[in-house]
Amino acid sequence: IIEAIYHVRHIEAEDPRYGWLVQLVEDLSRRSGLKNVPRVGIAEVDIPNAFAYESPITGPRIAVTRKLLEIAPRDEIEAVLGHEIGHLKHGDVKVMMIVSLIPALLYWIGQMMVRIGFYSAMLGGGRRREGGGAAIIGLLGIGLIAASFLFNLFILFLSRLREYYADSHSAAIVKNGAYRLQRALARIMAYTGALKEAGVDTSRY
Repeated sequence: IIEAIYHVRHIEAEDPRYGWLVQLVEDLSRRSGLKNVPRVGIAEVDIPNAFAYESPITGPRIAVTRKLLEIAPRDEIEAVLGHEIGHLKHGDVKVMMIVSLIPALLYWIGQMMVRIGFYSAMLGGGRRREGGGAAIIGLLGIGLIAASFLFNLFILFLSRLREYYADSHSAAIVKNGAYRLQRALARIMAYTGALKEAGVDTSRY
């Protein structure tokens, strides 16, 4: 699904133009101690970016957008790849996928309980026992819905934390990785206009 949405085309080491990307990923994977080397692809997207994804069926994969290949030098792309390999090394794709299901499940159960409580109260008429039970079910449902929103805040915190870990991984396995990654991120922000909106001079990027 991801590859269909982002028009990912896989490349091999023998590719005369982009084979160096495969070699970079293989080298970084070896330094990271990955058992399975990610398959590399180019995403036909007009936004400078790179992303890692995986499944039990396809294994780990990394895609680099064509726009990033156009605007960033190889040393910065290496740092970005180190970041993405860090995500795979730490299992972030799996962790975030599993954790992200929890608030959705809480919200769904909470909504069902609120509906059950509402309909029970309606069908129960004025009988106190049925009305009291329906109110408890409804309140529990509201509590679960509130918990789902709070859990979403935790997911945002966890997501940011995993990004920091991936940054740290790139800095550890790439020569001057921290500096190169900073340059790459600044270049991406300059291209997308985020720095211009903040009033930062982007001419040197």
